[in-house]
Amino acid sequence: MITAVWITLVVLSVLFVYVLTRDIIKNRKVLENVSAVKTALIGFVVNFFDVLGIGAFAPQTALLKFTQQTKDQVLPGTLNVANTIPVLIQALIFIQIVEVEPITLITMLLSAAGGAVLGAGIVSRLPVRKIQLTMGVALLVTAFFMLAGQMNWIPGGGSAIGLTGWRLGLAVGVNFLLGALMTVGIGLYAPCMALVYALGLSPLVAFPIMMGSCAFLMPPASARFIKAGAYNRKAAISMAIPGAIAVFIAALLVKSLPLDALRWVVMVVIVYTAIVMFRSAQYQKSAKVLENAN
Repeated sequence: MITAVWITLVVLSVLFVYVLTRDIIKNRKVLENVSAVKTALIGFVVNFFDVLGIGAFAPQTALLKFTQQTKDQVLPGTLNVANTIPVLIQALIFIQIVEVEPITLITMLLSAAGGAVLGAGIVSRLPVRKIQLTMGVALLVTAFFMLAGQMNWIPGGGSAIGLTGWRLGLAVGVNFLLGALMTVGIGLYAPCMALVYALGLSPLVAFPIMMGSCAFLMPPASARFIKAGAYNRKAAISMAIPGAIAVFIAALLVKSLPLDALRWVVMVVIVYTAIVMFRSAQYQKSAKVLENAN
């Protein structure tokens, strides 16, 4: 079953590379006037930290806007296209090197994909600010329990590689919700890490689950941006290639970390993401106030 997942990802990778390459070649004479060096550095840095669970979209958006490397109207497409190949490589690597019980992995991957397709319409109607605040609180609570476990205040720190019974049902349901939340810009990586820890799994198990979830979602989404020409071609390809290299380097680091050290890394990522959630919620509130004032 794991082999079937891996082969499916390989097929998705080949098809996506074909679609992207064909579009780049077709439009090679009208590529955008952006710095290949700046975008390459951005792609390398954000994908290195993406493997650690930080997420690529938020820092990548900030860096691209700060360096003025792409227009806002094509930013969503550029982010998706630039990160699809690195995310596919992440999933291919971690599904091979991290042992996960097949039923747990496959059901969680399918639930995230189902959430993105079936749950998007429902989630898109929910107040984004309330979602961000709720997620921020939930992540901080999880981080507290992780800290308590690390400091031996309470028993904690699971090492299981699979789930059964109600825990598996809960994991599938929550991952469905996380897949749906991706459609409104809520990243899946850190919440998935928190979910895995809360259910008693090894923190390393989160990596193939969260990366596989995104790997199944991103190729079709990015293909739509490519077909519409709604992305910065030069910036995307300049970030994708060094981003793929960064994935291999960071994967070696994650794999070599002992579980105790990895739990600290996961904890930092979860707290960082919670802070980003709260800041985004505050931005939503400020934007709403300005909108009402006008």
